[in-house]
Amino acid sequence: MSEILGLKAMNGVLHSPLEGRRTKPRQSGLTMVIDKGMGLGETTDLLTLGADYIDIFKISFGTAALYPLEQLRAKIRAIRSHGITVCPGGTLLEIAVIQNRLSQFLARVSGLGFDAVEISDGTIRMSAAVRGAVITAALDAGFDVITEVGKKDPTQHLPPEEVVDRVRFDFDYGARLVILEARESGKGVGIFTGDGSVKEAELETILGGLDRPEAVMWEAPLKNQQAYLILRLGVNVNLGNVQPSDVYALEALRLGLRADTLKVTVESEIPFALEGGDRV
Repeated sequence: MSEILGLKAMNGVLHSPLEGRRTKPRQSGLTMVIDKGMGLGETTDLLTLGADYIDIFKISFGTAALYPLEQLRAKIRAIRSHGITVCPGGTLLEIAVIQNRLSQFLARVSGLGFDAVEISDGTIRMSAAVRGAVITAALDAGFDVITEVGKKDPTQHLPPEEVVDRVRFDFDYGARLVILEARESGKGVGIFTGDGSVKEAELETILGGLDRPEAVMWEAPLKNQQAYLILRLGVNVNLGNVQPSDVYALEALRLGLRADTLKVTVESEIPFALEGGDRV
């Protein structure tokens, strides 16, 4: 079991108001960053400051296809050198499936240095047989398999019972982690309404059907969503679609270093005394 994550600049002075946050390598409490085209310098800066708070780095959508080959390899090497899993967005795999180029795609992704792939059908139609075969092919190719359940189009919303069935299907085929779709906006998709608030009844239905909730990741790009899930499911809930600029802000939520999560630890009367003096 990993150790408890402590504060750094305030070590020995303050401790985290919310307890239990685990250090890397961790099996839960994962944070997935969504990268939409950061350069190598930006990526290196982010890793220097935030690698302890990032577990998975997704080069999102189909953007990995746009990088010059050697620059992409250098970026992936930098990410993996910090003990962070890196995968291309699921959109690229969906294109590989509809173009019947899955084996070629997996070979190229492996050659680039990716150690994980995301398997989704957020845009295309993929039968259960095809989905299972794709998961198996990715596992056989040596990848860490991350799947995603849900549709990007709000008009194709999956009932929570079907979400649970699909999550179980992916785990049965060997997926390590299953992501629940919410898009990068966090609005109108999955467990979120058009204004980004949580559909509480739907969330509870999904939770009630999960056999391995610690292996499910919730896409939650907005602060209110992240705070809600942390307060409902604990500091070690898996959260995805986190903007690179929000890595510190999310970790602060996990540790109770922001008002949104600190408020649950604050008592009505706080004992406080000046050094050497009486309680105020």
